Order: sequence, then C-alpha cells, then structure tokens
Amino acid sequence: MGCKRPWVQVPLARPFDFVLSFRSHFAHGLRPTIYMARTSLSTKIILKGLTTGLILQLAIGPVFFFIVNLTLQKTFLDGFVAVCAVTLVDYFYITLAVSGIGEILENKKAKKPLGIIGSFVLIIFGFMMLKAVILNFNMTRSISLSSDLMSSFFSTFILTISNPMTIVFFTGIFSAKAMENNYSKKELHFFGFGTGLATFLFMGLAIVVFSMTKTAVPILLMQMLNGLVGGLLITYGLLRLSKILRVYKAR
Repeated sequence: MGCKRPWVQVPLARPFDFVLSFRSHFAHGLRPTIYMARTSLSTKIILKGLTTGLILQLAIGPVFFFIVNLTLQKTFLDGFVAVCAVTLVDYFYITLAVSGIGEILENKKAKKPLGIIGSFVLIIFGFMMLKAVILNFNMTRSISLSSDLMSSFFSTFILTISNPMTIVFFTGIFSAKAMENNYSKKELHFFGFGTGLATFLFMGLAIVVFSMTKTAVPILLMQMLNGLVGGLLITYGLLRLSKILRVYKAR
C-alpha cells in the first residue's frame, strides 16, 4: 500500500487582509510620532515653568540669606541639605496650588474671578517685596555655629513652610499662566514641576559659588534685585488685570 500524504488546508487570503495589515502598520508607525509630539510639548511646558521659576528666584529673600549663611559658616553639605528642604516645601505648595487651580478651572465661570484674584496677589506680593527692601536694607546675618546636617535641614524646612504667603503666591502665578496659555490640569503639573526645579538649580548653584568663594555676600545687589522683581510683579499683575477686564468687557 502506498503512503498517503496528509491533507493540509491552505488558508485563503480575505479581501480586507491587506487593508487591515496596512492600517495596523500605519497605527504602529503613528504611535511613536504622537508620543514624541506629546513629549516635546511636555518638555516645552517644563522649560517655561523652569524659566518662570528662575526669574522668581531673583527675588532673594530671608530663606536665601539663611542658606547662604549655612554654606559660608558651615559646610557645603549643610547648604545642600537646606536647598533640598526648600525644594521639598516648594513642591508641596506647588502641588496644593496646582491641584486647587485644576479643580477650579473645570468651571469656566470661575476663570474671571480667578484671574482677577491672581493678578491682585501678584500686585500685593510685589508691594510686599518693595516694602521688605526698605525695611531690611541693613539686614544682617545670624546663624548658630552649632548646626549640623539634621538641624540645617529641619531649620530651613520650618522656616520655609511657615510662610503662608508661599501657596498664595504660587496660586497667583499658576492662575495667571493658566489664563495666559490656556493650560489644562495636566499641563499645569508639568509647569509646576519646572517651577520647582528652578529652586533646586538656582539655590544649588548659589551654594556651590559661595562655598568656593567664601566671600562677603553682596547685600546691596540682592536688595536691588528684590526691588526689581517686586516692580516686575506689580507691572505684570496690572497688565494681566487690565487684559482680563478688557476681554470680558468686550463680551
């Protein structure tokens, strides 16, 4: 008897196999493009937040003086842990501010009062900075020489988190930026990440410079920067307030 070969059924191509295959390959090729576009947009928003944060860092205040003193009178590590403490508090307040704004932005009717409040916060904060320049013109440094890394971290942490104006200030900044750029809640988180990163980069660079130089801090220059940024905040707040009122009046 001869050996019979097993019968094998060869599947026939369906009419739409080519179309489905092309669509599948097209979708797989499009996904990386969409991902790259979203990544590029997120990076741009983070860079905008970083730029805004670096400008705000020019408003040198008591916390900056405190950290500089730790670096000059102690060690670089004391200054570094202090910078970490400030960055941690800033991200905490940024998270609260962004989350609150994100919920409010869901209601379009709230955008006008939110923008007005944010503008007034910037104006008030600018005047407070100008007032601080006048009152603290002859500011002196005073830090205990017995500080270690643990006390440097917690003393800076408490000094930073005890300022209730921080979250109000961030709320004003983020509400103004949300109105200006029409950011979504997710985009505000990217912007906040960049803003908080500016704290670490600016103060981190400062303690590196001061730890290397160990020279006297130019108080006059810092006070001039405070006055300049205070004036810019007032101007920015007035311009934003004028624009918001003009837009809603036109409607």
